[in-house]
Amino acid sequence: MQKKVFVFALALAFAGTSAVTQADDFDATKAKIEAAMAADVRSEAEVKRDRNRRPVETLEFYGLRDDMTVIELLPGGGWYTKLLAPVLRDNGEFYVAVGADRAVKALEGQAGFDKIKVTAADAGAARDEASRLFNLTFGDDGLGVEDADIVFTFRNYHNFTAAGRKAMNDAAFAALKSGGVYAVVDHTRRHMEADSGENRRRLDPVLAIKEIQAAGFVFEDFSDLHFRADDELRYEVGRRSVTGNTDRWTLKFVKP
Repeated sequence: MQKKVFVFALALAFAGTSAVTQADDFDATKAKIEAAMAADVRSEAEVKRDRNRRPVETLEFYGLRDDMTVIELLPGGGWYTKLLAPVLRDNGEFYVAVGADRAVKALEGQAGFDKIKVTAADAGAARDEASRLFNLTFGDDGLGVEDADIVFTFRNYHNFTAAGRKAMNDAAFAALKSGGVYAVVDHTRRHMEADSGENRRRLDPVLAIKEIQAAGFVFEDFSDLHFRADDELRYEVGRRSVTGNTDRWTLKFVKP
């Protein structure tokens, strides 16, 4: 028993040392994130979401460093693109993939955003009329990257059919190097709850874990950064009572 306690204490000591080291390593990256958050290119509406989305803490949780190769999958309007691109501009590589036109066009000619790379331009998303979700397909090159450190996708997973989610997970797995991180955040649905008009843009985190593990990933960690006790998980995420304050699961997977 004493031996077990000693081993456990030793493990905790090393974990604490590792956490301190990681925090120190994050300082330079944190400074760049905070500078990007203060940039004029961000709209007032985007800045207002900082308190809810907590980008510094979220990116630290996923282990972002400014010298990494990073893919943002389905960047949408570019909320995170405006933070990731300047952080990675000088020392790293930053790719946006699938549905990136809107984000890239909004940043054309803006200082500090000249090194964004668009990849997987041949990927396609077609709506499945029965489910109102999307299928997702990739070309032979997948995401077009083979040694990425992190693939991020924020609040996109729920938009796709099971086949579309599988394609996304497989593409992320192929794009990452061994030890690379697949970072997935989405709106929470009650476990095993049947589909309805209210939960269409929510997804069961247990289902997500099972699907992503099936693609070959190891489930490494989760964070309660985006836990919201006052979201009853009853309503569509766009409803005024919950919009901008939904409960979101924040999951971290690693490619072996």
